[in-house]
Amino acid sequence: MFASNQDVLLTSTCTDNTRVAWRAFHDSITLIVMSSESGASDLSLNRLLENVFNAMVLVIGLDDLVNIKNVERLKKDLRACYRLIDSFLLETEKIGDLTQCVDCVIAYDVPILQECLDGFTQAAESNFGCLMAGGKVVVATEKWWRLSSQEVMLLCWLVSSLAPHSSRDYPVYLPQGSPTVPHRLLTFQLVPGVDVCVLCGPKPSLQKVETELVERFWKPVHDPLKSCLRVQMRSFPASVPLHHGILGLLLINRDMNKSLYTVQAHPMEEMQKTDLKLTLEQRRATLHSFYTLAMSRYFPSERTEGKNTLPSDESFQCGFSHNAHQCYTVSSSCKCYGMKTDLHLLFLLFKPEVPTFSMRSIANKTIAAFTKDFPF
Repeated sequence: MFASNQDVLLTSTCTDNTRVAWRAFHDSITLIVMSSESGASDLSLNRLLENVFNAMVLVIGLDDLVNIKNVERLKKDLRACYRLIDSFLLETEKIGDLTQCVDCVIAYDVPILQECLDGFTQAAESNFGCLMAGGKVVVATEKWWRLSSQEVMLLCWLVSSLAPHSSRDYPVYLPQGSPTVPHRLLTFQLVPGVDVCVLCGPKPSLQKVETELVERFWKPVHDPLKSCLRVQMRSFPASVPLHHGILGLLLINRDMNKSLYTVQAHPMEEMQKTDLKLTLEQRRATLHSFYTLAMSRYFPSERTEGKNTLPSDESFQCGFSHNAHQCYTVSSSCKCYGMKTDLHLLFLLFKPEVPTFSMRSIANKTIAAFTKDFPF
């Protein structure tokens, strides 16, 4: 407040052990976040602030946040957002909240599942449909992918944050596409952990879709649906060849704003080991930190920043006539390698024994696997 009175834009500060960031949205709501995590950065905290505000818009709409008539009523309405907001503060198998991309899986039988989803969505009088396993997108309709990546990410996290239920009819506001007019989000649990979602208008009724369409379209593909859960942790089939030295992977398709993310690159091998040098939690933290470092220092973001925000990119690139396309870090417990191509961003977490000079060729082979053999 003191800075703004002096016409100075101050967006964050830090103490010896805590980083604090804040942001005002629509000159109405100010959000403040404090973190004592060692990996906290301006980039990650600003993305968290964006996610929290957009989660509020998703659930109660922009009008009630901008034109606040009754603060006590607003506080009561915001309780519906708590579970979704809490999910952004927890450790998960997803990374879309940080990357602002859609967490996906490459499943078996994708053509069959895509055909079923397209038919089911049309029968439900909609063009917006999505099949999710563990909160990650397996297949989606063409129109679903036309929603902003942040909206798709929020919808997936919303479904994951709600208590499991056989069916739901949930009003949602799309933060960018329809922040003031609600749509209906219909969700149906096909098998435990696998949900199909449809965005639609006033029709059809939840009961009609559940009784007439769900069994008709999805019962014949019960086995392919269950197989989606087998790839959920790794995010892609075991047949995808990965170097044995890779511990974790984050692959982002820059055109589609979708990502594959795992810290269990070789789950079957690791199940037999009890003494993992890096726990799964440590792997997630390391890959998160490396992504944040690379995106804020070496791979400048092409996202447009909002009003009253400072760019999260560091001024490291100033004075250089080119942008980096690769970067790496080395420590006693692991190594990390990042690569930027025209279509993809790839971030790899390696065992410390992997020779530093070999990381580039391993990254190139990994990119090749996901562009030729298993297109993503």
